[in-house]
Amino acid sequence: MSLTNEEIRRYSRHLILPEVGIAGQEKLKASRVLLIGSGGLGSPLAFYLAAAGVGTIGMVDFDVVDFSNLQRQILHFTKDVGRPKIVSAQEKVEQINPEVTFIPYETHFRADNAMEISRDYDLVIDGTDNFPTRYLVNDVCVLLKKPNVYGSIFRFEGRVSVFDAQKGPCYRCHFPEPPPPGMVPSCAEGGVLGVLPGVIGSMQATEALKILLGKGKPLIGRMLLFDALEAKFREVKVRKDPNCPICGKNPTITKLIDYQQFCGIEDPDSDELAVGGPVRMLTKNEITVEELKQRLDKKMRLMLLDVRNPDEFAICRIGDPKLIPLHELHQRYDEVPKGDPIVVYCHHGVRSLRAVQLLEKSGFTDVKSLHGGINAWSEKIDPSVPRY
Repeated sequence: MSLTNEEIRRYSRHLILPEVGIAGQEKLKASRVLLIGSGGLGSPLAFYLAAAGVGTIGMVDFDVVDFSNLQRQILHFTKDVGRPKIVSAQEKVEQINPEVTFIPYETHFRADNAMEISRDYDLVIDGTDNFPTRYLVNDVCVLLKKPNVYGSIFRFEGRVSVFDAQKGPCYRCHFPEPPPPGMVPSCAEGGVLGVLPGVIGSMQATEALKILLGKGKPLIGRMLLFDALEAKFREVKVRKDPNCPICGKNPTITKLIDYQQFCGIEDPDSDELAVGGPVRMLTKNEITVEELKQRLDKKMRLMLLDVRNPDEFAICRIGDPKLIPLHELHQRYDEVPKGDPIVVYCHHGVRSLRAVQLLEKSGFTDVKSLHGGINAWSEKIDPSVPRY
């Protein structure tokens, strides 16, 4: 694909690099990259790949822009709050580089559409923050024989690697089993330094450009770990597992599976789900925020149990709750009276459901989780309660 005079001016700083040159820039123009997610990692990825001249960028996302996104998801501006992220992303990419073809997929990235969406791209970049989608992206890439540029972030730490089963290990080789549900907090639960996804996403973009250009040494068989607080990088080896169920010598996974079930997730509204998951139905272990308000208005006997972290508790709370962070609950059952009805809440209702399960196993019988958590309480009952 030849370059126009305008493109030669746009990419001139690439063209004078011997490792890129005209031929390399033409490779980038002919390349097709799929981004899964337009959040913290997807933002710098979209910006830099578009600016670099990657000819076709596909993006999958079904979420809408929230105020809490703006601290790190620089693809979206304040005016975009409430709008579909995919629409916001397309506008920004086209403003950065109108020469790029942007293909939006405003849908969930699921086992029933992932292969079709991914098939025509040269590589896939994982910008998600949940385990079911990470395993799904991995398996799609292995089955379609495509590189998977992986990145993850949490609090002050990030990771980057390239999983390419044709040349080295896949994601399952390094992480054969997902952690138990609720054991690894999401960014919504644990927080993340706003600039961290900029660092990690930019590194993912660097790896993608190296692969597309066929230059340098990609992070295949290596994982780079970054500690922002210490300003340190370190590298760990990732070895190919000959017994890997999808890329090993005798694979047992030959098609996409149920990734929610594989990760042990029963809550369809969990932060552990694919981008833009569906709205969850009320379960028998939950009450709505409207029901809780009725109980409180009638001054019915009950105990409010907040299982968030102390930093979240300092932001806002409902009534006069007892604070016991979820990770401490198993050591503090004696602080929860068994005789009183208990309503457990957290941020979005994920950790509180887990807390209900733990309490029921320990003999508590009248305990419910608040559906939607304190976020739903703020939205539907008391807007004076800050949302975060």
